[in-house]
Amino acid sequence: MSKTNTQNSAQEEESFLVSLGKDLLSVAAVLIAFMVLSKLAFGLWTPMVAVESGSMEPHMQVGDIIFIKNIDRVDLVTNEEGKGSGYVTFGDYGDVILYRPYGQESITPIIHRAMYRVEAGEPMWENGPAAPYSGYITKGDNPVTNRHYDQEGQISYYVPVKDEWVIGVARYRIPYLGHIRLLFS
Repeated sequence: MSKTNTQNSAQEEESFLVSLGKDLLSVAAVLIAFMVLSKLAFGLWTPMVAVESGSMEPHMQVGDIIFIKNIDRVDLVTNEEGKGSGYVTFGDYGDVILYRPYGQESITPIIHRAMYRVEAGEPMWENGPAAPYSGYITKGDNPVTNRHYDQEGQISYYVPVKDEWVIGVARYRIPYLGHIRLLFS
């Protein structure tokens, strides 16, 4: 191999590495810009979640991406309050919230509708047990799989959702895009 061919090969390899480096920096810059804009607009660094179950059907489907607005930036409206005011999101009265069951970070957050708020000592539902503390009673919208409140089942058994467990309120939905995210989980 001649000296000229070796120099051309080295220059091509260096050019490829420089080009790859620029591409990677461009991707990193776009991701950082997206995160900063997300923090400004929604109050969260990662404001999107992928719907993993059918508990919110027909209003949210498995594989939908849902944009979440930080709870500190919204006035949460329950289903009960929404009925009185006519406030509707995702096909029903009141807000859909994203919360951590029992406040545990290690558990996948739940995205269900805030049905109403109870105060400590009040029954959590008609003829139900007294609430150990104040919080939200939640429920998925699917009439087949979610006939009972989360607090009656295994999701948040006999405990309302505390204010500090609520991550945010669902605001926008992009159908199908979440399937990509679900492939990697």
